[in-house]
Amino acid sequence: MNSLPSFSKGVSTLTDACDKRKALLSENKTLVLTNGCFDLLHAGHVYSLEKASELGDELWVALNSDSSVKSLKGPTRPIYSVMERAYMLCSLKFVSLVFIFEGSNLAKEILQLKPDFYAKSGDYSLNNLNQDEKISLDKVGTEIHFVSLLEGFSTTKIINHIQST
Repeated sequence: MNSLPSFSKGVSTLTDACDKRKALLSENKTLVLTNGCFDLLHAGHVYSLEKASELGDELWVALNSDSSVKSLKGPTRPIYSVMERAYMLCSLKFVSLVFIFEGSNLAKEILQLKPDFYAKSGDYSLNNLNQDEKISLDKVGTEIHFVSLLEGFSTTKIINHIQST
């Protein structure tokens, strides 16, 4: 595989993200946090991320690590490595920062970052949101938003289509 161009402008460690969060607070800027696997990035992902970015000053994406995706989606996933997925997300003009996380949910990261807003696509609701994340979001006073979903797009649907042709 070819090596990817340098993209240090957007990918961050959680420690660096916490420092950047302090800077945002000092500038009175709001943080929107979202998360996901973003394997086979498609128009539905891009649309939801763009809508999420409209909620605040900066949109940060917590990206599931390769091992996290594999545990959530199965042994044949991810399709793209975490660095490939991070590169694509960082290339979106409305994504300010990407950090990679290992766990199955963002509960501890939410407690550290204390985002102003948390965004998930419209196929989520308070009923199916990860409950550990919800507890953390409530604890730090984060406003939860479910952003518009672009119907007809899903990674699973794309994979199935490719496999059937």
